[in-house]
Amino acid sequence: MKICHAASVVCAALSLSAADWPQYGGPNADRSTPDKIQKTFPAGGPKALWRVPTLDGFSSFAVGGARAFTLIMRDFEGAPRETLLALDAGSGKELWAQPLGGIKVGDGGQSGTEDNKGGDGPRSTPSVDGNRVYVVSAKLVVACFDAASGQSVWSHDLIKEHAGRNISWQNAASPLVEGNLVFVGGGGPGESLLAFEKDTGKVAWKSHDEKITHATPIVATLLGTKQIIFFTQSGLVSVNPADGKLLWKHPFKYSVSTAASPVVGGDIVYCAAGYGVGATAVKVSREGGDWKATELWRTAGNQPVANHWSTPVYFQGHLYGMFSFKEYGTGPLKCVELATGQVKWSQPNFGAGQVILAGDTVLALNDKGEIVTVAANPKAYQELSRAKVVTGKCWSSPSLAHGRIFVRSTKEGVCLDLAGATALR
Repeated sequence: MKICHAASVVCAALSLSAADWPQYGGPNADRSTPDKIQKTFPAGGPKALWRVPTLDGFSSFAVGGARAFTLIMRDFEGAPRETLLALDAGSGKELWAQPLGGIKVGDGGQSGTEDNKGGDGPRSTPSVDGNRVYVVSAKLVVACFDAASGQSVWSHDLIKEHAGRNISWQNAASPLVEGNLVFVGGGGPGESLLAFEKDTGKVAWKSHDEKITHATPIVATLLGTKQIIFFTQSGLVSVNPADGKLLWKHPFKYSVSTAASPVVGGDIVYCAAGYGVGATAVKVSREGGDWKATELWRTAGNQPVANHWSTPVYFQGHLYGMFSFKEYGTGPLKCVELATGQVKWSQPNFGAGQVILAGDTVLALNDKGEIVTVAANPKAYQELSRAKVVTGKCWSSPSLAHGRIFVRSTKEGVCLDLAGATALR
């Protein structure tokens, strides 16, 4: 039942558009949502409904119904532990916390000033589906918990059970829930990509010999066929969700860390990486049962359209995102034509933050903790509103659910009212 504290007509409008943000990619797995928001903020910025400590790491919020989930660092029995945190989405009240295990610390540094160095802690985001919440820990343990109580339902240690191979800075990819399956990478030869039945934890399939990156896999429908696209150290790998069989593959260089997820627009797939690698876009085609990915364009180096870990969003033929590499506080927000890689406009001073899409509005969280709304218009940069909403380093992604935006940093998490009314199931 939806509870609204505003005029009934406003409540009805929100009810038609409101959606959960159940996993890293949102309700559509492409970082977009039909949720309606205020494009321009009131004086003083959007109202903060609650604010709580969320210490360390760059996990984002997943929101399902009346609960919000993220990963933080917390001491248990005198030692720091990666911890799954469940909050009441309406009040921010802690419902439960479940330690996931130890996490390597001391390797999160980035070059630059002290304020711009990396932060130790979780980098993966939980996924919530019904009354279950799923996580992949830094040490490649895939686990399912009861969303209401935090009790363990099932878990698999990919390193111990599937000859798993971790990565520098440890796992940062989030679990992808699609249909009845949970998709992850991180296993060994012949079982590097895996799908688990979401209710039982039983292995549905395991296949391929790919080494993981820090990028979260995506689900997309290309040419009428649903597929899971993993961004591995060998490049893009598209598989059939039902059995893991290869549909198509496209090579792409790996160096140090690949962290931004692929982005799909029509039959074109974009991917990028920092550390001098660059970006590319491929056009996917099919003749009978034969799939093919043809490269449309490719750039080398950290400019002009490469991404460190910021994943852009797609809208009407264009990408919108923070295309930069280690340009903390100064990196630009850009609009890029997907088919050509041509930069349509560039606006500086966003840094290494993240973006999502609400209708025709880009919602950006820059690394200084400002929320910025921007029109998704390739003709020119059009800023609609801006407000400072959170302190600490913001390298995680904003989440939008039920007219509320959930934002976190290495210090705090905050829930903001962007609908002009307070509405929650």
